[in-house]
Amino acid sequence: MRIAVAGATGNIGSLTAAVLERQGHEVVRISRSLGVDLRTGEGLDGVLAGVEAVVDAINAPPADEAATVEFFGATTRNLLAAEERAGVGHHVLLSIVGIHDIGGNAHYAGKREQERLVSEGPVPWTIVPFTQFHDFAAMVTSWTEQDGVATIAPLLVQPIAPSDVADILAEIATGEAKGRYVDVAGPEPHDLVDMARRTNQARGREVRLVPTWSGIFGASMAGEVLLPGEGARIAPTTFDEWLATQKPAEEV
Repeated sequence: MRIAVAGATGNIGSLTAAVLERQGHEVVRISRSLGVDLRTGEGLDGVLAGVEAVVDAINAPPADEAATVEFFGATTRNLLAAEERAGVGHHVLLSIVGIHDIGGNAHYAGKREQERLVSEGPVPWTIVPFTQFHDFAAMVTSWTEQDGVATIAPLLVQPIAPSDVADILAEIATGEAKGRYVDVAGPEPHDLVDMARRTNQARGREVRLVPTWSGIFGASMAGEVLLPGEGARIAPTTFDEWLATQKPAEEV
C-alpha cells in the first residue's frame, strides 16, 4: 500500500513510518520540514496522489486553548480536504484516552476538535485513543525543570510504549476504517511522579520532583480519568521493559 504519515518527523510518526516500510509499504512522509505545510495546505495535493491511507500523528506547538484548537482545526481541515480530492480511503487519527472528560487543557481541546472534524468529515476514518506514552513523565519534567527542580502532577496513568503505538497504528492503517476504536493502553497503571523519578534516574539525571496540581495538569485529571475504559486493547510492553532501554546521555 501507499500510505502517508502526517507528522512523520515526530516521535510516533517516524516510528510508524519505519514499521510500515519494514512491512513493505510505500510511505509518504508529510512534514513542514519536508516541504508540506498542513497549516496552509501547501504541497498536500502533490504528495497524496495515489495514497490509500493517511495516519495523522501531528503535534501542536505549545499555545493557549484557542490557538491550539485553531491549529488542529486548520491542519485537519486541509488534510481531509486534500484526502477527499485524492480519493484516499482511510484516515487514521492518533488520539488520547480520556480527553472528553477533562476541561481546561489546551492540547486536549485541540484533540477534541480533531476528532470532531474527522468523525464528521468526508473520508472513512478510524480514531485510535491511546494512553500516555512511557516517555511522557520525563517529558513533563523537562517542561517545568528549573535549577534541578521540576513540578509534576501526581497523575494515575496506564502508559504505553511508543513502539507499540507505532505497531498498532500501522496495523490499523493497512485495514478497513473502523470508526472509533477501543482505548489502547499499556499493561499496568503507574504514578506519573514515580515514572518521572525512575526515568530520569535511568537516564543519569538528578531532578528533584515537586508533586502539585497547580501546574499544567489540574485536579480534573486526578483519579482514574486517564485510565482506559472497559474492553481496552492492552499492548505488551511494560514500563519496566521500556525503562531498561533508557541510558544516560553519554552512553547513547
